[in-house]
Amino acid sequence: MFPIWASGIIFSAVYAQMSSLFVEQGKMMDRSVGSFSIPAASLSSFNIISVIIWVPIYDMVIIPIARKFTHNERGFSELQRMGIGLFTSVLCMAAAAIVEIERLQIAREMGLVDEDVAVPLSIFWQVPQYFLLGAAEVFTFIGQHEFFYEQAPDAMRSLCSALSLLTNSLGNYLSSLILTIVTYFTTKGGNVGWIPDNLNEGHLDYFFWLLAGLSFLNLLVYIVFARRYKQKKAS
Repeated sequence: MFPIWASGIIFSAVYAQMSSLFVEQGKMMDRSVGSFSIPAASLSSFNIISVIIWVPIYDMVIIPIARKFTHNERGFSELQRMGIGLFTSVLCMAAAAIVEIERLQIAREMGLVDEDVAVPLSIFWQVPQYFLLGAAEVFTFIGQHEFFYEQAPDAMRSLCSALSLLTNSLGNYLSSLILTIVTYFTTKGGNVGWIPDNLNEGHLDYFFWLLAGLSFLNLLVYIVFARRYKQKKAS
């Protein structure tokens, strides 16, 4: 069960971007709605909305359709559900990178690269990445909790459920470690690096692509161990 558990750490590192670099990206975009300027962090509400939308869709639409193909009463097994979530997290980081590429392109066209100012690209272009992250959360986190509760030995169910929650904190630490390593290597030789104070002269999109790549590798490793995993026999 340990490799399955470890796969959640990379996912949690991706999830950590919602309260960190997604916000920093949003601050450098047009946040005006009429005469009102919305806080960049407020877009995390779309993640909550996404979860609220995806839970009933999963229960009432996806499960009945999947049940016809998998012949599983639940539609998907816990392992399949987590795998779908991990794949969706790759799409989430790719969407964030594409938005950043467009934002940087506008900054170059308008000569704002050397200016620490927001570019005229609506912050609502971030909505897809928040929605994808919410969908990934529904599949991965819930699937993970179900997996560890049902597959753990009876005497270790509470412990294994707690360990599944540990991936959240470890993912945050991993995110900070990756950011530190990236900053160290990309600022060598006096370069501004991928994530400078002025994001207009950086390459935050490279960092998002890096996380997308790590998430994809994590998915491949997960598939290998998930296919080899033997389900717990019913007592």
